[in-house]
Amino acid sequence: MKEKTKLRIEELIDEAVKDGITAAAAMILMEQGKLDLAQPVAEILPGFADTMVEENGVFRAAVKPLMVLHLLNMTSGLTYGEEDTAAGRMTGEYLQECEKKMFTDHAVTTEEFANHIGGIPLAFDPDSSWRYGLSADIIGAVIEKVSGMRFGEFLEKYLFEPLGMKDTGFWVPSDKQDRLADAYETTVDGKMVPYTGNYLVISYKMESAPAFESGGAGLVSTIDDYAKFAQMLLNEGSLNGTRVLSPKTVRFLVSGGLLPEQQAAMNQWTGLEGFTYTHFMRRAVDEGRTSGLSVRNEYGWDGWLGCYFANFPEENMTILMMQQKKDAGTISLTRKLRNVVLAECC
Repeated sequence: MKEKTKLRIEELIDEAVKDGITAAAAMILMEQGKLDLAQPVAEILPGFADTMVEENGVFRAAVKPLMVLHLLNMTSGLTYGEEDTAAGRMTGEYLQECEKKMFTDHAVTTEEFANHIGGIPLAFDPDSSWRYGLSADIIGAVIEKVSGMRFGEFLEKYLFEPLGMKDTGFWVPSDKQDRLADAYETTVDGKMVPYTGNYLVISYKMESAPAFESGGAGLVSTIDDYAKFAQMLLNEGSLNGTRVLSPKTVRFLVSGGLLPEQQAAMNQWTGLEGFTYTHFMRRAVDEGRTSGLSVRNEYGWDGWLGCYFANFPEENMTILMMQQKKDAGTISLTRKLRNVVLAECC
C-alpha cells in the first residue's frame, strides 16, 4: 500500500508554491472582470491612501500611486523587514508584533495586516525598482476585498477543489497532523536540528485556522498536490477536463518581465542571473547567464523552507523539490539536481 505523502508548510516551504498560487488567484479575479491590475491599491485597501517613500532616511509622498500590477511584479517598494532601511526596520517590528499576537484574541487578520503595512513607508517609489518583499501578502488581502471571501476560501473554491488538491490549505486538521513533516535548520557547528519557529506570522504547528492567511507564506501541501497546479499551468489552465483559467490568461501570467532599472536591482540577487521577474515568478530570458543549465521561458520560484518549483512549457515538464530545511529554497543541491535533469532531457 502506498504510504501517504507527508505534508509540510509550503512557503514556509513555499514561495515556489504559494506565490504562483496567489498570482493565479489574482488572474481568476481579473478574468471575472473584478480585478483591474492598473487599479490603485488604495481604492481597495484604504491603509495605502497616503503612501510614503523613504529616500536617504527621509520620508516623502510617493510620486505615483501603488497599483496592483506593482505588487504582482515586486516593484511596489515593500520590504520583508530587512535592517538596511528605516522602512525595513518598521516592517520587521510590525511582523514581530503580529507574531506575539498570533495565539491571542487579538490575532491580526489578513486585511488588518495589509492596511497597517500600507502605513509604513516604501523603500522606493512604485515601479521605479525591484525588491522581494510583502507584495504577495498584500495581494492576498486584495483578493479578500475584491472577492468578498476569505483568501483561503477563495483558493479552495477556485483552485484547490477544482484541481483535486485535497491536502492543501492554511492549517492541518487533527486527523492529518501525524502527516505533517518536520523541518530542520543547520546550526553554526554544522549540525542539523529541528526548526520549530513561527516565522512571518505563520504557526509552525498549523493546528488551527489562522486569522492571517498570507498571500506569500503559510500554505501546507504535498508534492503530489502541487504537481496538479503545475500541470494545470503547463496545460494552459485546465486539468483532467476542469478549466480554472483561460489559455490566454495563463500565457499572460507566465510572460512579461522587468524594465531595465527594475532588472538592474534584481540582478543584484545572486543565483537569479539570466532571469527576469513577472507575476510572482522568475522567468529565464538569457540561458547563457544563468548559474547552471536552464531553458528559455522556464518559470517558477523557490521557498525559504526548501520548496522549489520550475515549469518548462516547451518540454511539458515540471521540476518540484521539497527539502523541509530552513534557508534552502535554491541551494547548491538544487542547482546540481537541475543540471542533471536538464542535461538529459533538454
